[in-house]
Amino acid sequence: MKLLTLNTHSWLEDKDEAQINELARLIQEANCDLVALQEVNQGLTSPLADTDAYFTPIADQTPIQIDNFAYRLTQRLQALGCAYYWSWAYNHIGYDRFQEGVALLSKEPLTPSAHLLSETTDPADYHTRYGLLAQTTVAGTNILAASLHLSWWEGTTSGFAYEWQRLEKALADSQLPIALLGDFNNPAHITAGGYDLVMQSPLQLQDSYQIARERQGSFTIPAKIAGWEEATEPMRIDYVFVRNLPITHYQIVFDDHHSPKISDHFGILVTGEE
Repeated sequence: MKLLTLNTHSWLEDKDEAQINELARLIQEANCDLVALQEVNQGLTSPLADTDAYFTPIADQTPIQIDNFAYRLTQRLQALGCAYYWSWAYNHIGYDRFQEGVALLSKEPLTPSAHLLSETTDPADYHTRYGLLAQTTVAGTNILAASLHLSWWEGTTSGFAYEWQRLEKALADSQLPIALLGDFNNPAHITAGGYDLVMQSPLQLQDSYQIARERQGSFTIPAKIAGWEEATEPMRIDYVFVRNLPITHYQIVFDDHHSPKISDHFGILVTGEE
Protein backbone atom coordinates (compact mmCIF):
# COMPACT_ATOMS: atom_id res chain seq x y z
CA MET A 1 0.00 0.00 0.00
CA LYS A 2 1.43 3.36 -1.05
CA LEU A 3 -0.21 6.71 -0.40
CA LEU A 4 1.05 10.09 -1.65
CA THR A 5 -0.02 13.63 -0.78
CA LEU A 6 1.19 16.95 -2.20
CA ASN A 7 0.04 20.54 -2.18
CA THR A 8 0.89 21.15 -5.83
CA HIS A 9 0.74 24.98 -5.98
CA SER A 10 -0.15 24.21 -9.57
CA TRP A 11 0.41 26.68 -12.43
CA LEU A 12 2.34 28.88 -10.00
CA GLU A 13 5.73 27.23 -10.41
CA ASP A 14 8.38 28.15 -12.97
CA LYS A 15 8.26 24.93 -14.98
CA ASP A 16 4.69 23.68 -15.21
CA GLU A 17 5.27 20.81 -17.63
CA ALA A 18 8.31 19.63 -15.68
CA GLN A 19 6.16 19.62 -12.54
CA ILE A 20 3.56 17.37 -14.17
CA ASN A 21 6.20 15.08 -15.63
CA GLU A 22 8.10 14.69 -12.36
CA LEU A 23 4.93 14.05 -10.35
CA ALA A 24 3.73 11.49 -12.88
CA ARG A 25 7.15 9.82 -12.90
CA LEU A 26 7.16 9.34 -9.13
CA ILE A 27 3.57 8.09 -9.06
CA GLN A 28 4.45 5.54 -11.73
CA GLU A 29 7.77 4.44 -10.22
CA ALA A 30 6.42 4.23 -6.66
CA ASN A 31 3.31 2.47 -7.97
CA CYS A 32 1.08 4.62 -5.76
CA ASP A 33 -2.32 3.21 -4.87
CA LEU A 34 -3.83 6.55 -3.84
CA VAL A 35 -2.79 10.15 -4.47
CA ALA A 36 -4.23 13.23 -2.74
CA LEU A 37 -3.50 16.66 -4.22
CA GLN A 38 -4.29 20.16 -3.03
CA GLU A 39 -4.21 23.56 -4.76
CA VAL A 40 -5.29 21.75 -7.90
CA ASN A 41 -6.02 24.71 -10.14
CA GLN A 42 -7.76 25.43 -13.41
CA GLY A 43 -8.25 28.79 -15.14
CA LEU A 44 -11.40 30.78 -14.42
CA THR A 45 -12.42 30.90 -18.10
CA SER A 46 -10.54 28.03 -19.75
CA PRO A 47 -12.29 25.79 -22.31
CA LEU A 48 -13.95 22.60 -21.12
CA ALA A 49 -12.05 19.32 -21.08
CA ASP A 50 -13.17 16.11 -22.75
CA THR A 51 -12.96 13.75 -19.78
CA ASP A 52 -13.09 9.98 -20.13
CA ALA A 53 -14.54 7.15 -18.03
CA TYR A 54 -11.75 7.37 -15.45
CA PHE A 55 -13.06 10.72 -14.25
CA THR A 56 -15.61 10.19 -11.48
CA PRO A 57 -17.69 13.31 -10.84
CA ILE A 58 -19.15 14.40 -7.53
CA ALA A 59 -22.70 15.71 -7.18
CA ASP A 60 -23.03 19.24 -8.61
CA GLN A 61 -19.65 18.87 -10.27
CA THR A 62 -17.89 22.08 -11.29
CA PRO A 63 -16.99 21.53 -14.97
CA ILE A 64 -13.48 20.24 -15.62
CA GLN A 65 -11.45 22.52 -17.89
CA ILE A 66 -8.55 21.66 -20.18
CA ASP A 67 -5.97 23.16 -17.84
CA ASN A 68 -7.25 21.42 -14.71
CA PHE A 69 -4.00 20.20 -13.15
CA ALA A 70 -5.40 16.81 -12.13
CA TYR A 71 -6.82 16.30 -15.63
CA ARG A 72 -3.45 17.08 -17.19
CA LEU A 73 -1.68 14.82 -14.70
CA THR A 74 -3.98 11.86 -15.35
CA GLN A 75 -3.49 12.34 -19.09
CA ARG A 76 0.26 12.17 -18.57
CA LEU A 77 -0.09 9.06 -16.42
CA GLN A 78 -2.17 7.38 -19.11
CA ALA A 79 0.60 8.16 -21.60
CA LEU A 80 2.94 6.31 -19.24
CA GLY A 81 0.59 3.33 -19.14
CA CYS A 82 -0.89 4.16 -15.71
CA ALA A 83 -4.63 4.75 -15.65
CA TYR A 84 -6.03 6.31 -12.46
CA TYR A 85 -9.62 6.95 -11.52
CA TRP A 86 -9.91 10.51 -10.25
CA SER A 87 -12.17 13.20 -8.80
CA TRP A 88 -11.90 16.93 -8.18
CA ALA A 89 -13.79 19.33 -5.90
CA TYR A 90 -13.74 23.12 -6.27
CA ASN A 91 -12.99 25.14 -3.14
CA HIS A 92 -12.54 28.82 -4.00
CA ILE A 93 -10.96 31.33 -6.34
CA GLY A 94 -7.19 31.32 -5.94
CA TYR A 95 -4.78 34.10 -6.82
CA ASP A 96 -7.62 35.95 -8.61
CA ARG A 97 -7.25 33.73 -11.67
CA PHE A 98 -7.89 30.10 -10.76
CA GLN A 99 -10.62 27.81 -9.60
CA GLU A 100 -8.69 26.08 -6.84
CA GLY A 101 -9.62 22.67 -5.55
CA VAL A 102 -8.58 19.28 -4.20
CA ALA A 103 -8.23 15.98 -6.04
CA LEU A 104 -7.99 12.25 -5.41
CA LEU A 105 -6.46 9.69 -7.76
CA SER A 106 -6.95 5.98 -7.17
CA LYS A 107 -5.89 2.81 -8.97
CA GLU A 108 -9.29 1.35 -8.18
CA PRO A 109 -12.73 2.87 -8.84
CA LEU A 110 -13.83 5.37 -6.23
CA THR A 111 -17.12 6.73 -4.95
CA PRO A 112 -16.49 10.42 -4.20
CA SER A 113 -18.40 13.14 -2.41
CA ALA A 114 -17.62 16.74 -1.50
CA HIS A 115 -18.43 17.96 2.00
CA LEU A 116 -18.65 21.63 2.90
CA LEU A 117 -16.37 22.22 5.88
CA SER A 118 -16.20 26.02 6.12
CA GLU A 119 -18.73 28.52 7.43
CA THR A 120 -18.83 30.30 4.07
CA THR A 121 -19.84 28.97 0.65
CA ASP A 122 -18.72 32.01 -1.34
CA PRO A 123 -16.09 30.93 -3.90
CA ALA A 124 -14.71 34.48 -3.89
CA ASP A 125 -13.79 33.99 -0.22
CA TYR A 126 -10.60 31.95 0.23
CA HIS A 127 -11.99 30.62 3.52
CA THR A 128 -14.41 28.41 1.54
CA ARG A 129 -13.25 24.80 1.93
CA TYR A 130 -14.67 21.46 0.87
CA GLY A 131 -13.26 18.08 1.78
CA LEU A 132 -13.14 15.53 -1.03
CA LEU A 133 -14.03 12.15 0.46
CA ALA A 134 -14.12 8.85 -1.40
CA GLN A 135 -14.58 5.18 -0.73
CA THR A 136 -12.11 3.10 -2.69
CA THR A 137 -9.98 -0.01 -2.45
CA VAL A 138 -6.29 0.13 -1.58
CA ALA A 139 -4.22 -3.05 -1.71
CA GLY A 140 -7.38 -5.12 -1.35
CA THR A 141 -8.77 -3.12 1.59
CA ASN A 142 -11.89 -0.96 1.37
CA ILE A 143 -11.09 2.46 2.86
CA LEU A 144 -12.51 5.94 3.25
CA ALA A 145 -9.99 8.51 2.00
CA ALA A 146 -9.98 12.29 1.93
CA SER A 147 -7.97 15.02 0.24
CA LEU A 148 -8.01 18.09 2.47
CA HIS A 149 -6.79 21.67 2.37
CA LEU A 150 -7.85 23.14 5.70
CA SER A 151 -7.62 26.61 7.22
CA TRP A 152 -5.23 28.07 9.75
CA TRP A 153 -5.84 27.95 13.49
CA GLU A 154 -8.18 30.79 14.54
CA GLY A 155 -9.20 29.55 17.97
CA THR A 156 -11.58 26.86 19.10
CA THR A 157 -14.74 28.01 17.29
CA SER A 158 -13.65 29.12 13.82
CA GLY A 159 -11.14 28.41 11.07
CA PHE A 160 -9.54 24.98 11.35
CA ALA A 161 -11.46 24.00 14.49
CA TYR A 162 -14.82 24.65 12.83
CA GLU A 163 -13.81 22.75 9.70
CA TRP A 164 -12.45 19.84 11.69
CA GLN A 165 -15.70 19.52 13.61
CA ARG A 166 -17.62 19.36 10.32
CA LEU A 167 -15.21 16.76 8.97
CA GLU A 168 -15.54 14.61 12.09
CA LYS A 169 -19.32 14.57 11.60
CA ALA A 170 -18.90 13.51 7.97
CA LEU A 171 -16.67 10.62 9.03
CA ALA A 172 -18.37 9.65 12.29
CA ASP A 173 -20.59 6.84 10.98
CA SER A 174 -17.97 5.08 8.89
CA GLN A 175 -16.52 1.84 10.19
CA LEU A 176 -13.96 1.64 7.38
CA PRO A 177 -10.24 2.24 7.74
CA ILE A 178 -9.53 5.93 7.16
CA ALA A 179 -6.77 7.87 5.39
CA LEU A 180 -6.86 11.66 5.67
CA LEU A 181 -4.23 13.28 3.45
CA GLY A 182 -3.37 16.88 2.74
CA ASP A 183 -2.39 20.34 3.85
CA PHE A 184 -3.75 20.92 7.36
CA ASN A 185 -2.09 24.35 7.83
CA ASN A 186 -1.38 23.51 11.47
CA PRO A 187 2.20 22.75 12.57
CA ALA A 188 2.85 19.58 14.55
CA HIS A 189 5.06 21.33 17.11
CA ILE A 190 2.46 23.89 18.25
CA THR A 191 0.49 22.67 21.26
CA ALA A 192 -3.20 23.40 21.89
CA GLY A 193 -3.77 23.90 18.16
CA GLY A 194 -5.07 21.96 15.18
CA TYR A 195 -2.61 19.10 15.43
CA ASP A 196 -3.66 18.31 19.00
CA LEU A 197 -7.30 18.49 17.94
CA VAL A 198 -6.70 15.80 15.33
CA MET A 199 -4.71 13.57 17.65
CA GLN A 200 -7.37 13.81 20.37
CA SER A 201 -10.23 13.13 17.95
CA PRO A 202 -12.76 10.37 18.68
CA LEU A 203 -11.93 9.13 15.17
CA GLN A 204 -8.81 7.59 16.80
CA LEU A 205 -6.43 8.70 14.10
CA GLN A 206 -2.68 8.10 14.01
CA ASP A 207 -0.01 10.31 12.49
CA SER A 208 1.84 8.20 9.91
CA TYR A 209 5.06 10.02 10.77
CA GLN A 210 4.78 8.90 14.39
CA ILE A 211 3.93 5.26 13.75
CA ALA A 212 6.22 4.49 10.80
CA ARG A 213 9.12 2.15 11.56
CA GLU A 214 11.35 3.96 9.08
CA ARG A 215 11.39 7.68 8.26
CA GLN A 216 13.18 9.71 5.66
CA GLY A 217 12.68 13.39 6.39
CA SER A 218 9.94 15.09 8.37
CA PHE A 219 9.25 18.72 7.43
CA THR A 220 6.82 19.53 4.62
CA ILE A 221 7.55 23.24 4.15
CA PRO A 222 11.06 24.73 4.25
CA ALA A 223 10.00 27.91 6.12
CA LYS A 224 8.33 31.01 4.61
CA ILE A 225 5.79 30.25 1.87
CA ALA A 226 2.46 31.77 0.79
CA GLY A 227 0.20 31.73 3.84
CA TRP A 228 3.18 31.31 6.16
CA GLU A 229 5.04 34.54 5.45
CA GLU A 230 6.22 34.88 9.05
CA ALA A 231 7.63 31.35 9.29
CA THR A 232 11.32 31.23 10.19
CA GLU A 233 11.89 27.47 10.40
CA PRO A 234 10.83 24.29 8.60
CA MET A 235 7.52 22.81 9.77
CA ARG A 236 5.26 19.82 9.39
CA ILE A 237 1.88 21.10 8.20
CA ASP A 238 1.03 18.35 5.67
CA TYR A 239 0.02 14.94 6.97
CA VAL A 240 -1.22 11.44 6.34
CA PHE A 241 -3.47 10.55 9.26
CA VAL A 242 -4.78 6.98 9.33
CA ARG A 243 -7.07 4.67 11.25
CA ASN A 244 -6.66 0.90 11.08
CA LEU A 245 -4.09 1.05 8.31
CA PRO A 246 -0.53 -0.26 8.75
CA ILE A 247 2.14 2.36 8.03
CA THR A 248 5.72 1.13 7.96
CA HIS A 249 7.60 3.76 5.95
CA TYR A 250 7.33 7.57 5.85
CA GLN A 251 9.28 9.49 3.22
CA ILE A 252 9.43 13.16 2.27
CA VAL A 253 9.55 13.59 -1.52
CA PHE A 254 9.90 16.55 -3.88
CA ASP A 255 12.34 18.22 -1.49
CA ASP A 256 15.41 18.39 -3.79
CA HIS A 257 16.92 15.46 -1.89
CA HIS A 258 14.89 12.36 -2.67
CA SER A 259 13.34 13.93 -5.79
CA PRO A 260 13.30 17.40 -7.41
CA LYS A 261 11.36 20.15 -5.67
CA ILE A 262 8.23 20.92 -7.72
CA SER A 263 6.07 22.95 -5.31
CA ASP A 264 6.36 25.28 -2.33
CA HIS A 265 5.40 22.23 -0.23
CA PHE A 266 7.19 18.91 -0.08
CA GLY A 267 5.23 15.71 -0.62
CA ILE A 268 4.72 12.74 1.69
CA LEU A 269 4.88 9.13 0.48
CA VAL A 270 3.86 6.50 3.02
CA THR A 271 4.02 2.74 2.66
CA GLY A 272 2.00 0.18 4.54
CA GLU A 273 3.06 -3.43 4.81
CA GLU A 274 1.38 -6.12 6.87
